[in-house]
Amino acid sequence: MEEHIYPNEARHLREAEDLGPWCIYPIVEELKPRAKAAGLWNLFLPESAHGAGLKNIEYAPLCEIMGRSFLAPEVFNCAAPDTGNMEVLARYGTPEQQDQWLKPLLAGQIRSSFAMTEPDVASSDARNIESAIVRDGDDYVIHGRKWYTTGATDPRCKILIFMGKTDPGADTYRQQSLILVHKDTPGVTVIRSLPIFGYYGVPDRASEVTFENVRVPASNMLLGEGRGFEIAQGRLGPGRIHHCMRLIGLAERTLSKMCRRAEQRVAFGKPVAEQSVTRERVAEARIMIEQSRLLTMRAAHMMDTVGNKEAKAEIAMIKIAVPNMACTITDWAIQIFGGGGTNNDFGIAAAYANARLLRLADGPDEVHRDQLARLEFRRQRTLDNQGGIANWTPALSNKALGPNLPGAKASAA
Repeated sequence: MEEHIYPNEARHLREAEDLGPWCIYPIVEELKPRAKAAGLWNLFLPESAHGAGLKNIEYAPLCEIMGRSFLAPEVFNCAAPDTGNMEVLARYGTPEQQDQWLKPLLAGQIRSSFAMTEPDVASSDARNIESAIVRDGDDYVIHGRKWYTTGATDPRCKILIFMGKTDPGADTYRQQSLILVHKDTPGVTVIRSLPIFGYYGVPDRASEVTFENVRVPASNMLLGEGRGFEIAQGRLGPGRIHHCMRLIGLAERTLSKMCRRAEQRVAFGKPVAEQSVTRERVAEARIMIEQSRLLTMRAAHMMDTVGNKEAKAEIAMIKIAVPNMACTITDWAIQIFGGGGTNNDFGIAAAYANARLLRLADGPDEVHRDQLARLEFRRQRTLDNQGGIANWTPALSNKALGPNLPGAKASAA
């Protein structure tokens, strides 16, 4: 990071702005062979022989370090959405699908996209997905319009994982399927690049893509018809924790910049670092980062020991807590930097755009809060049935009122 990543960040941002989201950024391609030669490659995939053999809890601090820079994740072949798509192919792909798509992704030769979100429905509820996947002989014919399909404008993107309905009349969670679509298939059109708070290419290459009468072989189906929700949940769990790991690194880097800036600037007769509001925010930022890191490490430990499904409450917690933490700290940093915090000379504005985006990506805050609350109610009911801490008796009941006090007769009746 010190030798290759940080010194090239300005060049990376300049190339992203000058070349735009439809091009390859040369600095990334220059650095990838160095990372691979150093053995710092494909550090994720804890349950697969394709990765570095690290558990989630071992990958977490490395992912946090990579998260300090927008340049780093792709250089180490640990960038979204490729990481999630490689997990899907490693877990659910056939040997033929893995040979065709997983191997070149693992080698960093191509990139990929995940086409799920749609502009015409509330995609936070994946049951709303309207795109169609219709069987026609030995093929499937695909129709749909997707947006925020990350990476589709990248010339190296060759494969998209597409979510759509194969059976609208089936049980709710058996209607959706995931299928592999070669980007160059006739009918696939990348309409435009979408800005993230005005940024194109960094921190994301969000895109709008249409699929019109796209015909793909039936062998491109992942796992089988109606398995889309099952696969998506298997994909999103690791993806969510990776986002949180990187955001903690981004928050650490932002806090460091914030402290240095506060010590360098004088306002109203003393350094900004000596203003009480600044000290309060710096202290709160340190607490928030440490809390988020511990919560994320707990989620990683749970995923390693009891599995992603059993760790869903912990994953929901970090997906709520960490992006909000990063948003708050980055907002405070903008205040410390003043105007310079909004023009991205110091990387603060892009950091805020990324943190704010991740309050929506992989499920908005509200969805995770709702899921977490339902899990907590279920947990408390279990404790109650077991005679645990949920059992309680009101301190003041009608029996305690006495025979001459209001409510006693009603209680006796």
